[in-house]
Amino acid sequence: MLQKKTVLWVVASIFITGLLGGCYKDKTVILDSGDEITRPVSFANDIIPIFNKSCNNSGCHSAGAKAPDLTSANAYLSLSAGTYMNTSTPQSSELYLWMTGKKGIPMPLTGPDKDYNALVLAWIKQGAQNN
Repeated sequence: MLQKKTVLWVVASIFITGLLGGCYKDKTVILDSGDEITRPVSFANDIIPIFNKSCNNSGCHSAGAKAPDLTSANAYLSLSAGTYMNTSTPQSSELYLWMTGKKGIPMPLTGPDKDYNALVLAWIKQGAQNN
């Protein structure tokens, strides 16, 4: 009788471990549902306010913190000196992939913002100018 209970516990433990072990999340994919922006997008007037509100103000991407430095004075140089923008295939730009959660945890950490993502994608599509 004791041996039957032990075998039952072992089988139940293996079953539960298999269930719990099989349930994991290894990637977050955010579907883009923002409307495409066709108007001219300005780095100074449209993109910098996004960085100021969501990226550098929190201290994550401020001067001396995690790269890239997205402070108003340094953002464009930091982005253009790195591999963050790809104007030939904007959807594969590292900046866009991070913001949408396709490269890892979505940025900002508060969660992706489809309107911000649409603006950044439009800006990159328009040549990622320092305008």
